[in-house]
Amino acid sequence: MDIPSKYNPAEVEDKWYKYWMENKFFHSEPDEREPYTIVIPPPNVTGVLHMGHMLNNTIQDILTRRARMLGKNACWVPGTDHASIATEARVVNKLKNEGISKFDLSRDVFLDHAWEWTNKHGGIILEQLKKLGASCDWDRTAFTMDDVRSESVIKTFVDLYDKGLIYRGVRMVNWDPAAKTALSDEEVIYREMQSKLYYLKYKIEGSQSDFVTIATTRPETILGDTAVCVNPNDPRFTHLKGKRVLVPLINRSIPIIEDEYVDMEFGTGCLKITPAHDVNDYEIGLRFNLPSIDIFNEDGTLSEKAGMYIGEDRFAVREKIMVDLEAAGNVAKVEDYNNKVGYSERTHVPIEPKLSAQWFLKMEELVKPALENVMNDTIEFYPPKFKNTYRHWMENIKDWCISRQLWWGHRIPVYYLPDGGFVVADSDERALALAREKSGNPSLSMTDLDQDEDVLDTWFSSWLWPISVFDGVCKPDNNEINYYYPTNDLVTAPDIIFFWVARMIITGYEYRDQFPFKNVYFTGMVRDKQRRKMSKSLGNSPDPLDLIATYGADGVRVGMLLCSPAGGDLLFDESLPQQGAGFVTKIWNSFRLVNGWDMDNKLPQPEHSKLAIAWFHEKFSQVVEQTDDHFDKFRISDALMNVYTTVRDEFSGWLLEMVKPAYQQPIDGKTYQELIDIFDEVLRFLHPFMPFVSEEIWQLLTERKQGESIMISSWPKSTGYDETLIAQFEDVKEAIAGLRTIRTKNTIPQKDQLELSIMVGDKGFAPGFNSVLVKMGNLSALNLVTEEVKLAASFLVKSTTFFVPMGGTIDVEEELKKLQAELDYTKGFLNSVMKKLSNERFVSSAPEAVVATERAKQADAEAKIKVLEEQIAGLK
Repeated sequence: MDIPSKYNPAEVEDKWYKYWMENKFFHSEPDEREPYTIVIPPPNVTGVLHMGHMLNNTIQDILTRRARMLGKNACWVPGTDHASIATEARVVNKLKNEGISKFDLSRDVFLDHAWEWTNKHGGIILEQLKKLGASCDWDRTAFTMDDVRSESVIKTFVDLYDKGLIYRGVRMVNWDPAAKTALSDEEVIYREMQSKLYYLKYKIEGSQSDFVTIATTRPETILGDTAVCVNPNDPRFTHLKGKRVLVPLINRSIPIIEDEYVDMEFGTGCLKITPAHDVNDYEIGLRFNLPSIDIFNEDGTLSEKAGMYIGEDRFAVREKIMVDLEAAGNVAKVEDYNNKVGYSERTHVPIEPKLSAQWFLKMEELVKPALENVMNDTIEFYPPKFKNTYRHWMENIKDWCISRQLWWGHRIPVYYLPDGGFVVADSDERALALAREKSGNPSLSMTDLDQDEDVLDTWFSSWLWPISVFDGVCKPDNNEINYYYPTNDLVTAPDIIFFWVARMIITGYEYRDQFPFKNVYFTGMVRDKQRRKMSKSLGNSPDPLDLIATYGADGVRVGMLLCSPAGGDLLFDESLPQQGAGFVTKIWNSFRLVNGWDMDNKLPQPEHSKLAIAWFHEKFSQVVEQTDDHFDKFRISDALMNVYTTVRDEFSGWLLEMVKPAYQQPIDGKTYQELIDIFDEVLRFLHPFMPFVSEEIWQLLTERKQGESIMISSWPKSTGYDETLIAQFEDVKEAIAGLRTIRTKNTIPQKDQLELSIMVGDKGFAPGFNSVLVKMGNLSALNLVTEEVKLAASFLVKSTTFFVPMGGTIDVEEELKKLQAELDYTKGFLNSVMKKLSNERFVSSAPEAVVATERAKQADAEAKIKVLEEQIAGLK
């Protein structure tokens, strides 16, 4: 078989992904097997693959591929999110570049443009995921605005409205002046800003010289002031009770009111009240029945109600009004001030508190089962620290503003009647029937009804995702939802724990009376070496497809996971995929080595090969058990590290070296066949992490039939293991390492044979492995002795001393230095152990096994010290 000397990732990856797709290995249908279900966090249709997607989807693919190999019916559902705000902004910008304004178009024509853009760009990120090796069931690809998902969203709105949970009200909302829409609290990101605190003087009405001073960070909003408020317990302002002040520049007369909400320690103790533009002022305004003056247009410019600066941007007005206030003598002072300012998560502009009629969902009762079942671990979070974050939000939840002033999205199914009132229905036909019934007018037609112009928050569709991808909203008892739901695992980032995770749990209990997933694995943030978040603006985010082109998909997958603990940030450096690619090369070269050996069935199996294979079976079984435990605890990075070190060190570094035939000599048939079987197991162990190279070698390892694939083979099973044998072999490895050190220090070539004498202690030597020592150490003789060998280089393994006679070439002084350094280290180690054992609290409270381990360390160290002291004395 002609095996290329270099592994070609691009060629291999394209070949096998096409093979997997053609054979429908990713596809799932309900059957008698146990299902394993995972739904992709749907990326925005506006998105392209970034490093966060790479990490998240690598983990999902590992879990899915392993489940498939465990014999489960694995179903990983892909899809995309319509992303109302982001997509509409892209389409508006595209039209603007073509000289077209959104508002020059009808809603239907604009939506035609939006669908055209979505159909052209929306599938890009899913195609990119295929390059990573994602084994999604692509036949199930869903979109939050496709027919099934759209019907699910509208049906859910109608149901929640009918239950009395959805209502319309005028409330203070977070307004995004760039997107011209309301935002939920979760869509507002607060940033620490270096601002100014402006102290402004308000003249007391009827007085020539008296005034009160207020402090504000937003002087432009004084144009909407309708009161000044003081704390009734503040003795400084008792004389102001019942008086009025004049708003600077516009001289509007407004009352001085008293409310304990005012913090007497902040600013001057006098608070300007602007009910239309501050949520706390709004509440005070309601208590005192104050008028509300909205001085801003939807785009953040000043409205006619402001009376001044009409049509000018709010931040430009801030500069102008301060000049005018200064000229009018209304500025007392200006101070630097650090405060938190809310920004739109999507458009990155400061949000504006704004009174607006919106649709809201009552959350107080809905959240109760969702909170309870996370806190009692019915749903488990990995890492569990995120339970506290989740609890805090759920216990302080507010009603959810679910309407958005956009056109792209699910249009709210509310229909307004010509004479007032409205109906809520899941179709035009149903709306018309309800409208006729409500109005008592059977002649009403659809043209008489006006559907609400707003759309629903994007998250109102994605919160149904684990149910709606199986059409479980519209057909709640269909075969697929009953088989695949609840899903098993969710892999996501903690920054959408409120946007998405919590809300999916809410709908799971509301509509299925069951959790939507059993486990939630929170990935960390991908950052650069300086711990900065990766972003295009910083120029520190590599293109994932460029990384795959350079290092191969397997190399990138391994690199992403080498330092990615659950919930912990990944500090990405290009050396990581480089290390992953190096590991791929290591595996490929191991295969080429084995494949290049000639085999002779007539040769007997050497003892050292028999022992090496027996040891590896035990060691591999132990490692599989450990790796399964890591998976059970969602320690995916630890699981990879187990696989990585086992393949690199135990398989390639030790097993292959031990069974390797002499130069230009054949290997015996029994060892070769056993080695091929082991290689097969090792490749299956690798496959979830490195699907491409494992498939390529597995297919080449032995003759395969069309339709066979490693991805539908079995995950290795742990069948128990001999801990004593494994421990003894670790001693053998340590002895071989000691022999290699002697060769290195004394520049003795590996081809030159050594003689080895062993003075056996109570630990550190198992004679059953002598043939391995002879092979790996290239020994001419192996002798057991009862006293020290003079003029020999030596080393210790536990309490057993190994001597390599050196004739007159040994450097006694150098040997004494080495032994003394080892003695000093061992004494220091013993001292640290004794500190623990002399601590009564440790001995009495630590688990028995832990204390026993420390006592064993003490005994080993004491034995080693005794041997070292005797060796030193013998050389002096």
